[in-house]
Amino acid sequence: QVQLVESGGSVVQAGGSLRLSCAFSGRTFSRYALGWFRTAPGIDRDFIGAITWNGLRTQYAESVKGRFTISRDNDKKTVSLQMNSLKPEDTAVYYCAADVDSDGGILRLSWEEYDYWGRGTQVTVSS
Repeated sequence: QVQLVESGGSVVQAGGSLRLSCAFSGRTFSRYALGWFRTAPGIDRDFIGAITWNGLRTQYAESVKGRFTISRDNDKKTVSLQMNSLKPEDTAVYYCAADVDSDGGILRLSWEEYDYWGRGTQVTVSS
């Protein structure tokens, strides 16, 4: 059974930093592309960024590029989201997701294309 569990969500002041982690359980973690998404009242599940199975390439939404960084550790079966220079508009529930159908360096930007999801962790950025 595949399971993803996010952790690290908290309340942080604008301009601060926060690191989210996602623990994976399953046999094929090293072959899955992994993505981060977020939802907030009034918005859909927005793409934040994704990382290839081998960690060689990442892709980010323009709204977070230069501030957020995705990394993964295939030995520990974890993926992290380092968030710097946080803004109030970053307030959302953050989800990690696995794309089991990703081929090589392909990174999908639509949440409908991902196969497994965590339950989310709340990040609140106060002004």
